[in-house]
Amino acid sequence: MNKNPNLNDRDEEEVYTPSSPVKRTMAWIALVYVLIFLALTTYFYFTGTMLGNLAPLLTVPGLLGLAAVILVSWRTTGKPGKWAAIALAAACIAFALATLPLGIVGLMSNFSVMGVMIAVG
Repeated sequence: MNKNPNLNDRDEEEVYTPSSPVKRTMAWIALVYVLIFLALTTYFYFTGTMLGNLAPLLTVPGLLGLAAVILVSWRTTGKPGKWAAIALAAACIAFALATLPLGIVGLMSNFSVMGVMIAVG
């Protein structure tokens, strides 16, 4: 007779199953956003002002992450097809590169001197 009830629990332990590569890629994207929001919060605590005009800049990691998820999904599951995955990833990277200058301009607009305008003509 088995007097220790914990011995039977070992037989019923769940087997460890690692996350899929797509889930791990999405976790890395989330980590990038967590670090960005940590930096924004830290900036607020040190200066007392919020940074604005950051929407274009905050889309860049998401677009690059989406390209990575598409390629990882294609390499691990075969879906979407090879050329569709390459085309979608290239489009995401192109959108990220097109959005990056807008984001940098928006970020730099937070650090302009009050009352000074630069006219571009």
